Amino acid sequence: MGAVLLNRITPKLGPAAFKSYSLRAPLSTHWRKATCEEYECDSYLHGWVTVVDTATELGQQQAHYIRHDRSRRCHEETTGTSLVSFTYPPGQEMFPCPAHDHHVGVGRPPLMLVTGGDWRGNPRGTPAVAHRRIEDWIDDCATHQDRLARAQR
Repeated sequence: MGAVLLNRITPKLGPAAFKSYSLRAPLSTHWRKATCEEYECDSYLHGWVTVVDTATELGQQQAHYIRHDRSRRCHEETTGTSLVSFTYPPGQEMFPCPAHDHHVGVGRPPLMLVTGGDWRGNPRGTPAVAHRRIEDWIDDCATHQDRLARAQR
């Protein structure tokens, strides 16, 4: 069984009585890596500042890299005894880092899934059904809701 979540009301019926509908767009199949320009990231659009502490070995290595990087242009300014600010104007790619790992959609329609159970689990182990057309996924959901409404009456 799944974890009990505080923001959910526990239904009167068990999870086997439910169906769950989801649209999914996995990173591996529905997205591709993008440049800062394609993603329109703030750093690309507005520029950014990188500050390094040249009192440390890492800061010295970073400053050396930035000063010899010919793929970007920046303005260097010493602030304090060992801090150096490198100000980059708009229109340049950021340094590669996890915070700027941009992705854009490839235009593939989402996976339209219907699974047994709910947030508590799928006790019957009902295999997921993947619809090929959004109309079929919507119809499945509407049919299921209609069946529930009739059973309640």
